[in-house]
Amino acid sequence: MKEPRVYNGIERPEFTPERISELRPDEVFVFGSNLEGMHSGGAAWVAFQKFGAVLGCGVGLRGQSYAIPTMQGGVETIEPYVSSFISYAKEHPELFFYVTRIGCGIAGFRDKEIAPLFSEAVGLENVCLPESFVKVLK
Repeated sequence: MKEPRVYNGIERPEFTPERISELRPDEVFVFGSNLEGMHSGGAAWVAFQKFGAVLGCGVGLRGQSYAIPTMQGGVETIEPYVSSFISYAKEHPELFFYVTRIGCGIAGFRDKEIAPLFSEAVGLENVCLPESFVKVLK
């Protein structure tokens, strides 16, 4: 049997849950946004309603949410924002990040297109990825 995932003394899930309705104080909800920060649907709406995302801010950390823009073009336009997020996660080991299936809802991308952008996050203990992304990356 596999050992449970423990980070900062707290047991965490192996994969990002399908639905997140509450977070511990050290947890961050990572969601796909648009550059304008409208947050009107999908995970962006959840981030705005529950986790401190700010209207008009479509990039980075606000409250317990981290926005990664996914609506501005192809996968190549998302990659720099994912790289910035991964750098941020590395710099903030006091936080635990739940990455949602960014870009795979309203933005219209598939897991196999977005998951490779997160290949550098696979080994990070404080980043939790969706199971569908991990399956693509293995």
